[in-house]
Amino acid sequence: MGIIYTIAGINHFVMPQFYIKIMPPYLPYPLVLIYLSGLTEIIAGVLLTIKKTRKLGAWLVIGLLIAVFPANIQMAIDQYHLLGLMFYLSLLRLPFQFLLIYWAYIFTR
Repeated sequence: MGIIYTIAGINHFVMPQFYIKIMPPYLPYPLVLIYLSGLTEIIAGVLLTIKKTRKLGAWLVIGLLIAVFPANIQMAIDQYHLLGLMFYLSLLRLPFQFLLIYWAYIFTR
C-alpha cells in the first residue's frame, strides 16, 4: 500500500495536467492543490512502509481519500456528457474510494 501511494504521489508531479482536468472548478489554486495532494500521498506512502509510523500513514491516507473525493465526483460529472467508457469507470471509482478507505483503516489498528 505504501509503495502504491508513493508512486501515485510522484505521478502528481510528473503528470499534473491529468489532475488539472478533474479538479472541481470551485477550488482555488488547482495546481498548488495537485502538488500538495501529491506530496501528501508521498509522505503517507513512506509512513505506511515504516512499522512505527504505519498507523499515522494510514490515517493520513484516509484523510486524503476523503479530501480528494470531490475530484472523483467532478470526473464523473465531466464524463457524464460524453457517456463513454471513462464515464462508467469514473462511476465505479466512487464506491472504490470507500474500499480504499477501508483498506487504509485496517492499518490503523
